[in-house]
Amino acid sequence: MSELRLMKGNEALAEGAIRAGADAYFGYPITPQSEVIEYLMTERPEKRTGMIVLQAESEIAAINMVYGAASTGKKVMTSSSSPGISLKLEGISYLAGAELPAVIVNVVRGGPGLGTIQPSQADYFQSVKGGGHGDYKLYVLAPASVQEMSDFVEDAFDIAFKYRAPVLILSDGLIGQMMEKVMLKDQKERLTDKEIIKRYDRWAVTGKTNRKRNIITSLDLESEKMEARVHRLMKKYEQMEKEDLRFEKIECDDAEYLFVAYGSSARISQKAVQLARMKGIKAGLLRPITLFPYPKKVLFELANQVKGILSVELNAGQMVEDVRLAVEHKVPVEHFGRTGGIIHTPEEVLEALEQKIIKNGSIRHHKARASSIL
Repeated sequence: MSELRLMKGNEALAEGAIRAGADAYFGYPITPQSEVIEYLMTERPEKRTGMIVLQAESEIAAINMVYGAASTGKKVMTSSSSPGISLKLEGISYLAGAELPAVIVNVVRGGPGLGTIQPSQADYFQSVKGGGHGDYKLYVLAPASVQEMSDFVEDAFDIAFKYRAPVLILSDGLIGQMMEKVMLKDQKERLTDKEIIKRYDRWAVTGKTNRKRNIITSLDLESEKMEARVHRLMKKYEQMEKEDLRFEKIECDDAEYLFVAYGSSARISQKAVQLARMKGIKAGLLRPITLFPYPKKVLFELANQVKGILSVELNAGQMVEDVRLAVEHKVPVEHFGRTGGIIHTPEEVLEALEQKIIKNGSIRHHKARASSIL
């Protein structure tokens, strides 16, 4: 049954995996996501649902265990933080190439290199552009609360099996470590082996013998077959954009200025919207919930309405590139971010809007009018 608890984001995600009917979790501890595997080890879900939890000898081992279990049609998940995800990228590319469903969680920390254990959003490029080698993408969900850390696990599994593709939940150290009330969903039953065969026997390796064998691989040595595989993947990504795009608009109906932010930055920007409106500045917030697919058309339409856009991120400037591509130079787009694990405040975000967009935008507008008069 559903249940209200006070939990850390990482703990809520782990409990969400159990309640989503996951068959297995393979992982390796790394700050700031270690609570995921710690919670699962303490909770002993094999006694509750039969879910297997295993600490692998490395991140590389963990992602390859995911590959093997996903090949059998099982619901499998792994989690890590930035350097650990980098180690998993080859396996993630294999999952995409072999068209296998799996859920991967990245609780992002600052980099590059070992960087810091503090929160960051500097893995945006890695997440939405594929990350590993080859032509592929991940469906990327960006939670902005502990509640979404829990809810998005089941959503991620649904998407993964709908498209037979790996799905990434892109969180960060702030959302992973903070505590909030969370309403946990009812327990879903794990599928039996017979149910898995009935649903996924068309592609999964199930041990069935009275049919042509299924072969799980991402390898095609014939160029024409490899091209066909890539085209098939591209069609999936187009379908994701049409059917499973997710975003949230806050105070956008009459907005003259727009914040674009996801995850923890969206929470901070939502408060900045309130502060702006208290000062008479009509600000709004577009929060992408899926970072791929990205709400390009929504941004393009909002660019017809607003005078400028500020991309708010915990990095040196990454998502801002996609914002600029989406609006096609209709309005000024600037970036505001902090790095090194420093979290921006709502007041800093509002000040950046005033300095980078409103003040500079009025100067540009004035110069444009002056040149047209001359």
